[in-house]
Amino acid sequence: MLTAALLVLIFPIALSFWVITLLASERSNADLPSPIRWLFSFLIPLLSVMHGYLRKHLDWTGVIIAFIISFILTLSNYCFIVSLFTFFFTSFKVTQYKNHLKRKILPNQDERRNWLQVMCNAGVASQFAIIFMLERGIANENPINFKFDYYSSWFAMGVLGSIACNNGDTWGSELSLALTRGNPRLITNFRKVPRGTNGGVTLVGLIFSGLGGLVIGLSYYLTLILCANRDVLAISPPQWPIIMVGCLAGLVGSIVDSILGATLQFSGFNRETGKMVEAPGENVEWISGIRFLDNHSINLFSSLIMALLTPRISQLFWS
Repeated sequence: MLTAALLVLIFPIALSFWVITLLASERSNADLPSPIRWLFSFLIPLLSVMHGYLRKHLDWTGVIIAFIISFILTLSNYCFIVSLFTFFFTSFKVTQYKNHLKRKILPNQDERRNWLQVMCNAGVASQFAIIFMLERGIANENPINFKFDYYSSWFAMGVLGSIACNNGDTWGSELSLALTRGNPRLITNFRKVPRGTNGGVTLVGLIFSGLGGLVIGLSYYLTLILCANRDVLAISPPQWPIIMVGCLAGLVGSIVDSILGATLQFSGFNRETGKMVEAPGENVEWISGIRFLDNHSINLFSSLIMALLTPRISQLFWS
């Protein structure tokens, strides 16, 4: 009943926004997104967050923030929203993979994502998408071209880098725990630390971090090929480097996340429960880091760093 009611409201809301942009475009001579684009920008986020809520992937606060972020990304560029959905879908799957083994190492956590988790994972991408729209306009799936379209290409690669970083880190940390049995090495001094230590890395984890970013780059690339104007694509630089940019953003982002986690996030081993914890306490043996940032803050800072670094990395492929 609730879903049906929301779907009924979507049409007049989308139409209202289209009328507003129509009036604004008459004053600014800006290009006007079609009513279908406005409809999709409401409908796609609505269906996705309702699915997440019903499947208990999101709580109600996560639903609100996820809808707003999804609306921004859908309205700005289909490549952005497909990349985000790829991140959410694949990261959930790898998190669930052999979850019973991970529960023996890490404290039990609520599987539903709240507003803070959604914001720390996708907030940077949404802010870059807003700047992208201010620079290039709404509903723009233009190819990456730093020579003739520098700023919009810069912010587009920033969005890609932020999402690829988060996906690469999730793939690396989750699949490393699930598939390896040996202890990782702390990225700052390479000494062996217990599994689940913040900043602990393995070769398997780094490989999957690159693959996680590559999947985001591939989803961005395929969406661009499907949605971009054929004539514009024909005169643009090759777009396949987007896939490699995603791969590097996933790998480098995971390394950045590990460095931050090893230094600015507390990791301790609870001798009583046999699990890793993120706060000092009784029976807790210090392993690494200081209690300055939590996991959400680490995700936010690493995604921001990669959003700023990825455009520069991208230019190496199109120089």
